[in-house]
Amino acid sequence: MRIYTRGGDEGKTALIGGERRSKDDVRVEAYGSVDEAGAAIGVAMSYLDEKRDADIHEILQGTVQRLWDVGADLAAPNGAKGYSFRTPDDAASSLEPYIDKYQEESARLTKFILRGGSKASSALHLACTVVRRAERRTVALMKVEPIHMPALRYLNRLSDLLFVLARAQNAREDVPDVPYTNSTDVFRG
Repeated sequence: MRIYTRGGDEGKTALIGGERRSKDDVRVEAYGSVDEAGAAIGVAMSYLDEKRDADIHEILQGTVQRLWDVGADLAAPNGAKGYSFRTPDDAASSLEPYIDKYQEESARLTKFILRGGSKASSALHLACTVVRRAERRTVALMKVEPIHMPALRYLNRLSDLLFVLARAQNAREDVPDVPYTNSTDVFRG
């Protein structure tokens, strides 16, 4: 298989189903941002300790796999011939037990925090922001074309998970979160 096809040399790319769109089309932006999110998570995974953080690595590996489904769903306009959506309805809710579990590893949050800390935590925070961008791009797409809603819900919940994992990673490495100095108490309960 050749990596280059020359099909995109004029600034267009094929969606699932064969339709060609400009590379800056809102749909291409949405699934391209999902691709970036997967790469950012891959970078974060490279900073995890192989033994201590094997549990987080395994979770992230699953999210990267699921992001390929989300990206495919966004690359397939509704009605794409022969395509069946891949992101299941419960994809977002399947992340919630992990969010609950790993939130317990770090101190109770009352103020906004600065993104950073250990290398692994910083990379997870960055991945979180890339996922949030993918979510914004997907919302922009949703305003002009129908989307598979479980894909959007998954991105929303995944950003929550990555934020919690970043904080848990700092706790594991005994690196304190740094509060945003101008933050009032924003988290209660």
